[in-house]
Amino acid sequence: MNKIRSIIIDDEPGNIITLTGLLNSYCPQIEIIGEAENIQQAEKLIRKESPELIFLDIEMPYGNAFDLLENLRPVDFNVIFVTAFDNYAVKAFKYAAVDYILKPVNIDELQSAVDKATKKLFDEGMNTRIELLLSSLPNNNAFSPKIALPTPDGLLFETLDNIIFFEAKSNYTQVHTSSNTKYIVSRTLGDVESILPASVFCRIHHSFIINIRYIKRYHKGRGGYVVMEDGTSIEVSVRRKEAFLQRFKYKD
Repeated sequence: MNKIRSIIIDDEPGNIITLTGLLNSYCPQIEIIGEAENIQQAEKLIRKESPELIFLDIEMPYGNAFDLLENLRPVDFNVIFVTAFDNYAVKAFKYAAVDYILKPVNIDELQSAVDKATKKLFDEGMNTRIELLLSSLPNNNAFSPKIALPTPDGLLFETLDNIIFFEAKSNYTQVHTSSNTKYIVSRTLGDVESILPASVFCRIHHSFIINIRYIKRYHKGRGGYVVMEDGTSIEVSVRRKEAFLQRFKYKD
């Protein structure tokens, strides 16, 4: 069996030793060809060795995992993130379909991630997933003015301020923009919601997320409904009504 040439990148030597031991014991298809403790070392090592897979910690001295991937674009290797974080970054990993395992490393999760990475070795979509991940991550807790949305043809980069609302279409999402264009995104509405800035976008119904900057009117009712700047009327579900109106300090 040909082994997968792999590199471990973590700023804690103890973590590298632990992960190496687990991989040697439980993932015989992995061959560790190098280690790095910061992104500068990692970049040099990756360019020199051309690994097929890297195990990548998030936070490191003088930069982080995303800085490293930015420097290495386009990415031509598989990535498994090994992280202690379970916040926004994990949501972004799920959205971009990038593999990750949480610290402390669980053997079953490690084996599962390695198995998936093995199947993806010759999958040319890894660079697309990394591009999507980097585009969907907050930068200094503020979202980029553009969002990367996966379509059947690749990625569409849309300015957030141009989006009036998102509409669920089964397992897909339709995007409605201020230029009167519509397009289909190959993610569920819930997936899209997880990477949107909550300060601007609001889910008012099981099937709709709206940009509150485009609301023209709100009409009272059991749940009521909003009229958007483009003339579209969208129902507000009863269970989401209170949270929606609280944004505007309004009680029906």
